[in-house]
Amino acid sequence: MKRKPEIIGQSLLISQLKQLALQVAETDITVLIIGETGSGKEVLARFIHNNSLRADKSFIPVNCGAIPAGILESELFGHEKGAFTGAIQSRKGYFETADRGTIFLDEIGEMPLETQVKFLRVIETGEFQRVGASETIYSDARIIAATNKNMYQAVAEKNFREDLFYRLRSVELQIPPLRERGRDILLLAENFVHEFEQKHKIVFEGFSPDAGEMLMRYPWPGNVRELRNLIESLLVLEKGKYITPEILEKHLVQRNRYKSLVHDPARSEKNELQVIYSNIIQLRQEVSEIRLMLQHLVQTKPVTPLLLPDAPAAIQPSSENSHENETQPIRSLDDIEKKSITEALETCQGNKRKTALALGITERTLYRKLKAYGL
Repeated sequence: MKRKPEIIGQSLLISQLKQLALQVAETDITVLIIGETGSGKEVLARFIHNNSLRADKSFIPVNCGAIPAGILESELFGHEKGAFTGAIQSRKGYFETADRGTIFLDEIGEMPLETQVKFLRVIETGEFQRVGASETIYSDARIIAATNKNMYQAVAEKNFREDLFYRLRSVELQIPPLRERGRDILLLAENFVHEFEQKHKIVFEGFSPDAGEMLMRYPWPGNVRELRNLIESLLVLEKGKYITPEILEKHLVQRNRYKSLVHDPARSEKNELQVIYSNIIQLRQEVSEIRLMLQHLVQTKPVTPLLLPDAPAAIQPSSENSHENETQPIRSLDDIEKKSITEALETCQGNKRKTALALGITERTLYRKLKAYGL
């Protein structure tokens, strides 16, 4: 028996998303799912369907971006024999097939404008006509759509009908990217390990703690789909052996190198510039964080301690040595920074997330500093 798809994760963002999805599942309201490529939009759609009153009916996924514009209308609404060249017999469309079930329209932003007009009528009345027919057909299909596009921009540029957009988003669910889901990454990795152990008959020895930390720090541009593919590659190519940071880094570097060599015809100069700007902004932010941290460190006045949950004590200057510091040689900023990071780590009992919070920097910046100072 095929296992029902579940939304794996315990992070706050995913917990809230599951709660909303379960509320939506109890109704027949139209849903628009927003999320990056590979973030699990179809999994969320199936989750809604499987927890609805339509769970025992058909779930029909349709990728609007993968079907040529010229035949998308025929695929959705069906056609009559002789309606166009190659139509040698009448054929039901996806909406007829999904009657009393759920139809999931992925990449809805790629739907041609002429098809959007007929689709809007289906949403409002449930009625449509096959291509080449005059008879009106009714379908009681629940509609869930998804996109990774900025639909407000698509509407503003007249690439998507405004009335259709607002009709679609009766309820809008946003899936967070994998990089924002914290320890959910390890839960998903564990789930994929079990899946591929059974599929390939491999016994996996596991990840080292540092390799697990590396999985959580990696930005995952391909989201859950990329993580799943990586886990399968690791199990098969490494024959199930214990994964260290060195092994994991090797596979990540190889995958990224391959991506850089593959020509993507959809990539535009505008997209490349956006990536560059994004990296520059991120770099400037991290530099600003370091500058602010150093300014706090060299201040002579006592700083109000930052109390952390579960932390034994706040980071604060020692009053006993405050007068001695006036006669001590001036230390370099690197020495001050290294000492402050060391003290913060001890105060936070080695918890890097709390340490970064106490120092007012990101975890990524902290890890880079730890490596630079050999801590």
